[in-house]
Amino acid sequence: MVQFRYDSVFSLGEFGLKKASFEAQISKLPKFLELIRSRGQGFIDLPDDAAMVRGIEEYAAKVRGKFDHVVVLGIGGSALGVTCLMDALKHPYWNELPKQKRKQPQLFVLDNVDPAQMAQLDDILNYKKTLFVVITKSGTTPETMSQYYFYRAKMEKAAGSIIAKKHFVFVTDATRGVLRGIAEKDGIPCFTIPANVGGRFSVLSPVGLLPAALLGISVKALMAGARAQRAQFLDSRYVRNFSFQLATIQYLLQKERNISMTVMMPYATSLGSLADWYRQLLAESIGKAVTRDGKKVHVGLTPIKALGVTDQHSQVQLYNEGPRDKLTIFIEVESLFGKNLTIPSAKIASPEMAYLKGVTFQELMSVEKRATERALHEYGRPTATISIPKITEESLGELFMLLEGSIAFLGEYYNIDAYDQPGVELAKVYTKKMLLEDR
Repeated sequence: MVQFRYDSVFSLGEFGLKKASFEAQISKLPKFLELIRSRGQGFIDLPDDAAMVRGIEEYAAKVRGKFDHVVVLGIGGSALGVTCLMDALKHPYWNELPKQKRKQPQLFVLDNVDPAQMAQLDDILNYKKTLFVVITKSGTTPETMSQYYFYRAKMEKAAGSIIAKKHFVFVTDATRGVLRGIAEKDGIPCFTIPANVGGRFSVLSPVGLLPAALLGISVKALMAGARAQRAQFLDSRYVRNFSFQLATIQYLLQKERNISMTVMMPYATSLGSLADWYRQLLAESIGKAVTRDGKKVHVGLTPIKALGVTDQHSQVQLYNEGPRDKLTIFIEVESLFGKNLTIPSAKIASPEMAYLKGVTFQELMSVEKRATERALHEYGRPTATISIPKITEESLGELFMLLEGSIAFLGEYYNIDAYDQPGVELAKVYTKKMLLEDR
């Protein structure tokens, strides 16, 4: 089970929070839960969709062994969750492993339209053994659709137009968009993103689950973890509701201490992409110009990605001695794979390195986290820790739901729509307009 600790924010004197201030918010929890339910957001109900899971598993079983490569074409919420699932739950050098060890396809997530990246991927792929997963909720996302047109042409050249259709699967809206029309015309398998599930909340929909299943990741276990944490997210008892607790300290730290930046710092390399996923979730959800009743506010929390222990040597100097504007959220894994890797004592001859004798790398990473946490505390900087026993499908499902739930509560605290993204849409409009004007 995921655990959440944040007591240190109450022991920083003038730089932290008063417990009374936090406790004064507790009475808001039942009303916030009512409001969240009234918003009709589908991410809350995704873990109950057994039919969706069954359909994904059946498709994955049908194509198992037919493809050496899976290429995901998507951007933003259509890519970040997929990358997080792969990085967290598969071998860190998955694509480099010999085929007999992997037993599932290589996965490439093409989340940009950089022509150099596309040309270089072209050097790797055997098109006759490649499945393209095309993900766009609107079915018209210019980046994703341009990639689709490019690789559809490549596939038709390599395998012929009739065979090419068997090398694509779509994830899109139930009825609208160009991609849905192509699927119906060409008989291409198509999975649905529910209308009430936004892209950044879609990792537990076919957006994340379909590529996961193609890699042999248990989508049932992911959903079980999400259901367990959802029970806490919807619990009106604040001591169990980690999502509410996290949102409350973020909101109060900004309101009372002007701390407007949230650093997510996992102490596990495989969870580095979780911080990427959370960066979009927080930025796109909470950075808003107006409240639900039209008041101009320009609120937001700026997310920062860090990685323990790597960024102790690149960012922590700033966090300790720079502006007092950051909350650091550590992600701690109690049992990392390879925890028994020990630093060889026989090789340590120098007395000044004796503290490393007999130490495992798990211990070293754990101590480095606690040391960084203590240093930040002594500098008067607030921290919190989300802890999981180990990295599994269940624990990752819990983390997704905990963090998505915290965003829902932040939306209620700020009285903003946490589920739209008007600031993104304007650039899309200009992109289309400028491409037409430049012809």
